[in-house]
Amino acid sequence: MATAEGTAPGRRDPEALLRDIEARERAARAGQLKVFLGYAPGVGKSFRLLDEGRRRHERGEDVVVAALQPDVPPDAARVIHDLERIPPREVDGVPVLDLDALLRRRPRVCLVDGLAYDNPPGARHARRYQDVEEMLEAGISVLTTIGLEYIAEQQEFVRQVVGRAPVQSVPQGFVSRADELVVVDAPPEAGADADTADELNALRQRALLLAAEVVDRQLEDYLRQHGIESSWATQERILVCMTPRANAARMLSAARRAVDHFHGELFATYVVQDHLTEEDRSANERNATLARAQEARLDILEGKDPAAAILDHARRLGITQIFVGHSLAHSWTARLRRTPLERLIRDAEGIDVRVFPQ
Repeated sequence: MATAEGTAPGRRDPEALLRDIEARERAARAGQLKVFLGYAPGVGKSFRLLDEGRRRHERGEDVVVAALQPDVPPDAARVIHDLERIPPREVDGVPVLDLDALLRRRPRVCLVDGLAYDNPPGARHARRYQDVEEMLEAGISVLTTIGLEYIAEQQEFVRQVVGRAPVQSVPQGFVSRADELVVVDAPPEAGADADTADELNALRQRALLLAAEVVDRQLEDYLRQHGIESSWATQERILVCMTPRANAARMLSAARRAVDHFHGELFATYVVQDHLTEEDRSANERNATLARAQEARLDILEGKDPAAAILDHARRLGITQIFVGHSLAHSWTARLRRTPLERLIRDAEGIDVRVFPQ
């Protein structure tokens, strides 16, 4: 067994132990962060936030409202009728969180509807999420909302799906540090910013993957802090589906990191199709070489229906995630609708499908 230099076998690395102690001390001091994540405007994340604030207040928790969206629907406003409000202060005519008032009041829970706002010059912090950071550090728990389109690392994906993304953004690292992240789900017709159910489905899948990453990180932190080795049976079995024009190297690299992280298994495949060009066949051979270099088990499939062949193969292997590449540019909905990818996402019950934009 390999051990760190100067550390006896069976004993924890002193630096790792110190990091854990510091993390626990920070957690003991800091407030808790709960994020309601919407994958499209109109799915109801503000209502969920305010309704939870109301329920906590009714249970006897000390809850205040620090920020509301300017266009709060009447039904949502009625939900928080009995909650205390901390009015914003104005900086050059722009309302911003009144941090000084909040820190003086020091409630147990603070509601901040809309995390992705930029503060005007002269405000205490440039971005609203930095205001929230200060509240958390002061021991105030925060419930807040954000749309997928405002997370910086997700904006290119959103832009490729719906053709636009906002200017404001919040680093994904801040959202990922949440103690709880709730994806606010809704029927397809509820999303006002996506034009079709296909687009909503792609955005929803992306939001669910982000939430899963947060849960995985929380589990890893818990195991590490309690000295539990995560050497239990394989949890993740990832299948990378390669095509001549997909970025197989990127997908395989991401999959390899994931299975290494969770002690999983990596599989790769492509479906042999008729009428391939010589260039396409060469690309398949290059992809196969990449898969072997990543120590993936490679299976070459045949079948007139690629989606059905992939799903049958995935279910035989007990796959938990499928990685697939797809071009979302240039009439994304026209390309996706009624294609093998659309049917793969629709029929992959119990298997997460992660789409890599090309």
